[in-house]
Amino acid sequence: MTIETKSFERRGFLRGALAAAVLVPLGGTLASCASGGGSTSGGGQTGTVSDSNPFGLADNSTIDAVVFDGGYGIDYVQFAADVVKKSHGGVTIKVSPSTDISGELQPRFAGGTPPDLLDNSGAKSIGISTILEQLEDLNSVINAKNLEGTPIKDTLYEGVTAPGTFGGKFVALNYALTVYAVWYSGSLFEANGWTPPKTWDEALALGAKAAEKGIKLFVWGKQAATYYMELAVSSAVKEGGDEVRIALENLKADSWSHPAIQAVFNKIAEAVQKGYFVPGGSGTDFKVAQAQWANKQEALLYPSGSWIENEMKDQTKADFKMAGVPAFTVSANSKLPAETLHSAAGEPFMIPSKGNNVPGAKELLRTMLSKDAATNFAKTKLAPTIVKGTVPADGFGSTALVSQTKMIEAAGSKVFTFNFNDFYGTNKDFLTLWNSFLDGQSDVATLTSESQKIFDKIRNDSSVTKVEVK
Repeated sequence: MTIETKSFERRGFLRGALAAAVLVPLGGTLASCASGGGSTSGGGQTGTVSDSNPFGLADNSTIDAVVFDGGYGIDYVQFAADVVKKSHGGVTIKVSPSTDISGELQPRFAGGTPPDLLDNSGAKSIGISTILEQLEDLNSVINAKNLEGTPIKDTLYEGVTAPGTFGGKFVALNYALTVYAVWYSGSLFEANGWTPPKTWDEALALGAKAAEKGIKLFVWGKQAATYYMELAVSSAVKEGGDEVRIALENLKADSWSHPAIQAVFNKIAEAVQKGYFVPGGSGTDFKVAQAQWANKQEALLYPSGSWIENEMKDQTKADFKMAGVPAFTVSANSKLPAETLHSAAGEPFMIPSKGNNVPGAKELLRTMLSKDAATNFAKTKLAPTIVKGTVPADGFGSTALVSQTKMIEAAGSKVFTFNFNDFYGTNKDFLTLWNSFLDGQSDVATLTSESQKIFDKIRNDSSVTKVEVK
């Protein structure tokens, strides 16, 4: 079965709240043999439908939510859960953390006992292709009114449903807006008169300067080695243009051998060979590695999504002044300009149709999309959600959040994303390859051939639903 992306429309995605910035991601409408349309009938305990209870959440019922416990934690969902409990008598809501969504929930999907709501995020997320037909259509949620009485769809940035729509069916609501960048300490750079690099050669030159002061250029941890794959792919897309992204999304033969990808791989290999990485990352917990950067300042740069500030807020040196720059290009005349940005909505929330309390899951998600809950997320997680009007110009005092705004403003319509890791669940396989590569235990040729084998295996497996991007 193939799900075909008919077009990648550039849509306005972020306006107003982030200083009138405009983010236009590459999204699309997906078509396949899966059925589309309105809400499917899910399992559940049902109560009386009303304006304040649009899905018929039953009093004294139980809602089971499983949330990825990563950079954003789970308390933002608990915040919404507490609101629901106050307005619906006797409702019990269990918000459970998980760092292994696939390992914990695949057996529950297979056994017909999935949670009511899940956040399918993290390195061990479930490949959407394996559960697509078991997911509820979420149009009923965004067509409902929020707690303030406004239709939810009118409060969201444009285009937010595209990344979670498969076969005409909107199954994943990506809640947090993520900017992928290379992060650094503004105060450290200012003290040394360093300029954040725009090209890989500039980054390598910075690595030489840092080495003179006993500081490495990069650091990584074993669970987050693929952060460097994200950086590599983003760099290659900017260097070689959209054809690089499309070939990867379509699992094309020899897609990892594209000259732009090879050029980036070679630059990273050069950094490894010159000793610009803090050694031993493949045996280091990723949060320990991130603290080597954010607290001990043993490395200058760290590629990550914009969740990094919140994730490390208790382990970041005072007056760090965290800021980011877009992925480096290889050359100064790349096909896409330096300000081009990888950005997308993340934290995909899904509602299994066989959940025990589908109305409850929808009510919890509706509450998360209220202005109060979205503002709480932006303020406490230092990252915006897909709900408009929740981030002030000063970024709640966050230099990283202000930096995100500046990157988005500079990018304008030059924004892209890619989804092969999420859709096919390949991150676990790529982690092994990238840990070995960054440790200097493999070379560019091995990284290339083994990456291609991962793609070839999926492409040649007729049982795997494919996404065709045009």
